[in-house]
Amino acid sequence: MSPLPTTVPAIVRARVRAAVRRRPSQLTPDEVRDRALVLRLLSLLLQYPDAELAAARPTVVAAVEALPASPAATELTAFTDWFTEQEPEALERHYVETFDLRRKSSLYLTYYLHGDTRRRGMALLTLARSYRAAGWETGGGELPDHLPVVLEFAALAGPGAGEAPLRRHRRGLELIRRALTDAGSPYRHLLAALLSLMPPATEADLAAVAELAAEGPPNEDVGLDPYAGGSLAPPGAFVPPGTYAPPGTFVPPEPAPPTLVPLAPPFPSSPDGPR
Repeated sequence: MSPLPTTVPAIVRARVRAAVRRRPSQLTPDEVRDRALVLRLLSLLLQYPDAELAAARPTVVAAVEALPASPAATELTAFTDWFTEQEPEALERHYVETFDLRRKSSLYLTYYLHGDTRRRGMALLTLARSYRAAGWETGGGELPDHLPVVLEFAALAGPGAGEAPLRRHRRGLELIRRALTDAGSPYRHLLAALLSLMPPATEADLAAVAELAAEGPPNEDVGLDPYAGGSLAPPGAFVPPGTYAPPGTFVPPEPAPPTLVPLAPPFPSSPDGPR
């Protein structure tokens, strides 16, 4: 956790640190509001920096500057200082190189916990169901474990149940932060800001992160086809081939190859075609 600037009065620094250590249920309404704003800013800034986001940089900077002093605000400021100085094309290139081409800094959280295994599909389904239970629809543009999606849900649903997916994937978040730090990416400030809102890592967390960094997530050689396409369907629904199908879902079989055995004698044709 980065220290607060020394220009901030000591009593303010003490209160901010105490607020960070507090459990979500102990936060004041103002702290919950500020926390939600931080999470929304993180969700926005971790999305692909398209032309719309690049054009909104002055507005984003103003929102960051309005945040009360905190470790998260300090990290956000460090990121936006870099973000506002870059050409849009450079931002897009850096984003793709950082998050799309490097597995260790992928933004899909269930990958770090379950890797490319069948358990990941169930984790995605569970996450999607928790969103629907809270009355929130993602719109289907991204998988439910994409970090910007998880952050937006946390901001909307609140520090308790809303932030539960973030706490569940804390080790993956720590691994992403380390990978971004090793790569020298300014996006490391956004992960540091997020982790500053969460309880400190335990010794077990740090050991698991070290093992994950050395060995990678779990893997298996079979059962990966259901994840193609990344879409989810409730049990009992029709699911086309190439879509993740939870237990109880009807999946049509693959079409059988046409038979090559001739039929004799052939049936006569009719004006309406073969019968």
